[in-house]
Amino acid sequence: TRPVPRRSWLRAGLALGLPLALGRRIGRAADDVDAPAATSGPTLGDFRRQRFQVGLTMSAVGGPCREIFASLPVPAEWPEQRVEIVNEETSIDVRRLRYRTLPGGGVRQLLVDIPVLPVGQQARVLVTLELERAALIAPEDTGRLSIPPKPAKELKPFLLPGPSIETRHPKVVKFAKPLGDGLEGWEKVEAIYDGVRERIEYRDGPLKGAARALADGWGDCEELTCLFIACARIHGIPARTVWVEGHCYPEFHLVDDEGQGAWFPCQAAGTRAFGSMPDQLPILQKGDSFRDPDRPGKTLRYVSEFCRGAAMADAGSPRVEWIRGPA
Repeated sequence: TRPVPRRSWLRAGLALGLPLALGRRIGRAADDVDAPAATSGPTLGDFRRQRFQVGLTMSAVGGPCREIFASLPVPAEWPEQRVEIVNEETSIDVRRLRYRTLPGGGVRQLLVDIPVLPVGQQARVLVTLELERAALIAPEDTGRLSIPPKPAKELKPFLLPGPSIETRHPKVVKFAKPLGDGLEGWEKVEAIYDGVRERIEYRDGPLKGAARALADGWGDCEELTCLFIACARIHGIPARTVWVEGHCYPEFHLVDDEGQGAWFPCQAAGTRAFGSMPDQLPILQKGDSFRDPDRPGKTLRYVSEFCRGAAMADAGSPRVEWIRGPA
């Protein structure tokens, strides 16, 4: 479904799939490279507190099922978002809940194990989170910021092609190259941002990627985000997708004159916001090229819910209804 995202013992435990006690912070999804620099990164504005729920209800159709496994993306902590688990509800059929971080960070998952689900019985999982999401304010002094000359290892994936982000497509490259010509740092990225918004008319529609949006001249928030990210990466600027409830937008990475880096958001579709983000929607995940061990061989643009199970005596199959949204 399209969404219409400290190294410590806690973070290590989540990565290994260990249980998390109620009332504990859910931890960061990515490495310290994601933390904004204290002096030149975006400033945290007002926090909005809200409760958010993820979970599922499941029944066996046509016969009992066994060895059921499900994974659900859950909001994680970022510099602008704090997350705490306040309640976990499970039915008697659920053996355990675990949490893990996918390789490369950016996505937390809730893992659900159900050994056996009889016909006529419903399994249920409901995790309630308390989120505090801050608005982001652009720095006043942007002259200190530049494109990282030697991006850190953690940033290199955000310079590569990805699903719907065709950085090697000839027409995308041709469009991107002259953007920000003669400019550096913040001004160059802003010229790319304005160039994309001027070229692509915002219109709702199915996902079609950067190259097709460029050819058509229109697209929705995903297309505008894809094209901005593709153009930024072509210029050597790390960029990635931020997935929020019902929407997405890009963010880009710059460093200051002391070599400290930070991520800066921009609103690709809708009201202009460059280097700042007034929206305070829950962040579901960050990134746009993921590998999920339960879906081998696939590169995922967005990590959706997943379920598998086996029928007993080849008779049944699990039917799932996913829960995701404000409490």
